[in-house]
Amino acid sequence: QVQIVESGGGLVQPGGSLRLSCTASGSISNIQLMAWYRQAPGKQRALVAIINSGGTTNYADSVKGRFTISRDGAKNTMYLQMNSLKPEDTAVYYCKVVSPPQPYWGQGTQVTVSS
Repeated sequence: QVQIVESGGGLVQPGGSLRLSCTASGSISNIQLMAWYRQAPGKQRALVAIINSGGTTNYADSVKGRFTISRDGAKNTMYLQMNSLKPEDTAVYYCKVVSPPQPYWGQGTQVTVSS
């Protein structure tokens, strides 16, 4: 059995920062990539950032220069450092872990950017 747990969400003012964490545990190995997605009310889930086993990263245009994705392979943990947050960053943030042949999703963590 595999567990994917996100943490670090919350309420922050515009311009503030948050750091999200995602840890994969249980019967999981050979993680090929990890990614953050987000889903705002009334919108489809969208990719925010992705990192593969080699450390290569990619970002949605809307977060480039503000968000940084990283991972600790030894701990099966991924992070998302979010700076200069904007109200439009408000969403539920989901962690996706790909360990072939299937992906695993976390339950999501709410991020609210509001004054």
